[in-house]
Amino acid sequence: MNDIPGTGLTRRTVLQAAGAAAAAYSLIGAAAGTARADDSPASADKLVVYPIPSGVPTNSSYTVKARTPGGEWRTVPVYRARAKQIDANTGSGPVFNSSVATFDFKGTVEVVVTSSKGTIGTARIRPLSYDTEFTVDGASVSFTLTEPRNLSIEVDGDLFNNLQLHANPIETNAPDPDDPDVIYFGPGLHRTTDNVVKVPSGKTVYLAGGAVLTSRVEFVNVENARLTGRGVLYNSPSGVLLQYSRNIEIDGIMVLNPSSGYACTIGQSKQVTVRNLHSYSHGQWGDGIDVFCSEDVLIEGVWMRNSDDCVAIYAHRWDYYGDVRNVTVRDSTLWADVAHPINVGTHGNTDEPETIENLVFSNIDILDHREPQMDYQGCIALNPGDSNLIRNVRAQNIRVDDFRWGQLINMRVMYNKTYNTSVGRGIDGVFIRNLTYTGTRANPSLMVGYDADHAIKDVTFQNLVINGKFIGNGMKKPGWYKFTDMMPAYANEHVLNLRFLNSTEATSGDAPEITSPDQATATKNQVFNHLITAGGLPTKFDADGLPKGLDIDTDTGLISGSAQDNVGTFTVTVSATNSVGTATQDLTLTIEHA
Repeated sequence: MNDIPGTGLTRRTVLQAAGAAAAAYSLIGAAAGTARADDSPASADKLVVYPIPSGVPTNSSYTVKARTPGGEWRTVPVYRARAKQIDANTGSGPVFNSSVATFDFKGTVEVVVTSSKGTIGTARIRPLSYDTEFTVDGASVSFTLTEPRNLSIEVDGDLFNNLQLHANPIETNAPDPDDPDVIYFGPGLHRTTDNVVKVPSGKTVYLAGGAVLTSRVEFVNVENARLTGRGVLYNSPSGVLLQYSRNIEIDGIMVLNPSSGYACTIGQSKQVTVRNLHSYSHGQWGDGIDVFCSEDVLIEGVWMRNSDDCVAIYAHRWDYYGDVRNVTVRDSTLWADVAHPINVGTHGNTDEPETIENLVFSNIDILDHREPQMDYQGCIALNPGDSNLIRNVRAQNIRVDDFRWGQLINMRVMYNKTYNTSVGRGIDGVFIRNLTYTGTRANPSLMVGYDADHAIKDVTFQNLVINGKFIGNGMKKPGWYKFTDMMPAYANEHVLNLRFLNSTEATSGDAPEITSPDQATATKNQVFNHLITAGGLPTKFDADGLPKGLDIDTDTGLISGSAQDNVGTFTVTVSATNSVGTATQDLTLTIEHA
């Protein structure tokens, strides 16, 4: 096999996997060595450390060492990330160097992080919800991990000169470099002459650990394709562009400081899964993951530290048209140095109004939010504009740290003339359950309808806790105070049926009624997402009779995975439950060949 020197791509891979477009790539590589793994039995503890290729910036603020119990200490290379803070007086601001380290492991791993500045006064490891136990000895912080984690190790209160650590699970399905359906980037530095890698249908782009690619990866008008691995997209003109496509999976990569654009754009696509993506940005409009006019999207296990919205969900913008439906974001950590951790609405189609509906945000840690402009504040922002309607939003098990500048909640039917040509149609049906905020710097939250015809309807908070204090029915407060006074928040006269419930109150007087379609189609061995939706604010979901490879998230109602059974038709009984009762539905699920 003839290798293209220094790239990790074989000539066969270039010609067969990517076709004529890939054959035209000019690939330049810098050898980086290979990953090192402990020589342990398959069932034992294991640690894999990847090199950083020459030519990619590193940071010496921290030294990171890791080992399996009783094993040899291994040095974990540290990438240089960049982060931004806006100066409210100028609208611009300084860019800071930060640190990122990553390794794979299973079982147990011991970690020591040493600061180059010397003796550590105070330290913390976030998300705080993990309750990671650690010790400080001189200039070092030591801790042990027993499961994958995305962490921020912060010394002496410094949010920029911190160490972000991505302790990933061991890869289990790395492809063969000579597989004709794989565009394989091995360890080393890679770039293409046009700064783009175009992925054909049915192909996988694989970035091995230690591979750094300075090109955008594009999925355009394709289906059944993937971007996977443990490699890095670095300084690329945006990270991943995914549009007009179907059955697309992105798993395990890092997007490190793109030169422009978003880390990941999902436009007018269906059946998309983004998993374990790590993103850092410092440029203007440096969003993390933006979803436009798409359906059946799952974003899970991501770490987003961005210089604009971490996760944004919009209707029409640019050349994307249509509704947004069935988007789930779960098990993730969001850090917005600028703008919103979660932003929904804003853009739409005044001429042909669109709907953004059936959104779920579950088990999320929000580490920071800093935004001087009032128009763009809100850790969770629901802001319909351009005649769009936001409907059926569920946010649950959300933990918010003491962010630097902004609001906890911003629900506002808006007409922002910078971006909109008309007012949004409204917000209808929001269920926020088990939201906690601990801090002192939040501005009052806003819930503001535009007028009687563009209102906010049916908003329910259940078990809202602010600084350890429950806000809702049964709390101690002056009788003439509103629950919003206790948050604090302002809700105007165009917010209808706003409720604050305790953790045991019935969310509805009626049993659920399932509203999601009773038919769905999956492609064998490709990503599949089907969100069970129901009225009556259910708090539990289930599914019986799922084909092999698919699972139900009982907290969110999402059926997801990759169907591995033979093609055919399956009857799956799905259910939604609240304190009044349970609704069931027979879902006809068809599995087709790719």
